[in-house]
Amino acid sequence: MYGTQSKRDLALELQAQIPFLRPSIHARRANITVKFQDLYGFTVEGNVDDVNVLNEVREKVREQGRVWWALEASKGANWYLQPQIASISEGIALKSSLKLSSLANAITLKKLIRKGIPPVLRPKVWFSLSGAAKKKSTVPESYYNDLTKAVEGKVTPATKQIDHDLPRTFPGHPWLDTPDGHATLRRVLVGYSFRDSDVGYCQFVPSYCQSYCWLNHIGLNYVAALLLLVMKTEEDAFWMLAVLLENVLVNDCYTNNLSGCHVEQRVFKDLLVKQCPRIASHLEALDFDVSLVATEWFLCLFSKSLPSETTLRVWDVLFYEGAKVLFHVALAIFKMREDELLVTHHVGDVINILQRTTHHLFDPDELLTVAFDKIGSMTTNTISKQRKKQEPAVMAELDQRLRRLNSLKMDDK
Repeated sequence: MYGTQSKRDLALELQAQIPFLRPSIHARRANITVKFQDLYGFTVEGNVDDVNVLNEVREKVREQGRVWWALEASKGANWYLQPQIASISEGIALKSSLKLSSLANAITLKKLIRKGIPPVLRPKVWFSLSGAAKKKSTVPESYYNDLTKAVEGKVTPATKQIDHDLPRTFPGHPWLDTPDGHATLRRVLVGYSFRDSDVGYCQFVPSYCQSYCWLNHIGLNYVAALLLLVMKTEEDAFWMLAVLLENVLVNDCYTNNLSGCHVEQRVFKDLLVKQCPRIASHLEALDFDVSLVATEWFLCLFSKSLPSETTLRVWDVLFYEGAKVLFHVALAIFKMREDELLVTHHVGDVINILQRTTHHLFDPDELLTVAFDKIGSMTTNTISKQRKKQEPAVMAELDQRLRRLNSLKMDDK
């Protein structure tokens, strides 16, 4: 785990005592760039305005923590993990081993989760509400240890790629970028690559997508690494990765041909036309393909794009409400910069605006308010229908590309 278990737990439990960040008087006057570490050990770089936003966010985290603890005191510990209630957001049973006991609790919980789960409670709430606890309960208790021992020393294309990418996963992080951090992340990724051979390990965009080469290294390593920083144990992080890939996200997002990701991109483009028609029309005139930025967002679940606490606030809702949240958030990023985007003249300008926006979204509430209050309602059923509509075209396109590649290979012989 990050540092030692006791040190990390202490950091989380003392979150209410986190001091405010106070740049020097010279920094305040000159508005220069300042650097500091966030709660999860990432180095944050921003100006003094960003520091002020982070101070406000930390106060909100403390306030939200007090709300959760007050509910635990009045409703009882783990009140949100009681049996049998349908999810109010979709009208289907929650994918958790312990379900909510009443509609009132469900309404309260949905609002609470959208406002953020306190970091100290995040591991427990995620593990239960996501379905990870239920998934783990279906196998022998020794499953993960047996799996990691069974695959130790085995070499596959996936393990080679994982080893290649470990040093490039959040470089400079005080724990992830250490021998212990690399070894832990490797066990989780290698273990899962053997659990699901179809997924294997997805890191690079396939050869037929080299036009998107600026995306560089995108994949499961960033998602798994962030899970390791949040969850209590390495094994819990493994099961969170499993439930994410097997239950929360669309199928085939991380297979060799990334067919699921291609489907998501087509669905996103359609939603952008419906929800942000002016932006979509302007970007089409610029010949800008939104996949240039959105592919990384969807594959890395924003972990490479947004500040860590903002990413985890998105994940709070993702593990409760499902993958539709990714579309809400992606649309919100475009919506927040609509005025700037509408006056761009070059593709590079669009990319710069979006990257600058995501890197400085230190206030999760700013993003999530737009995502859920200013973007039209989208249900999981609506998204599923859109996926089914797009699947035939994606599969036909991928099949055509594969035949073209095979033809080129034959010509080279």
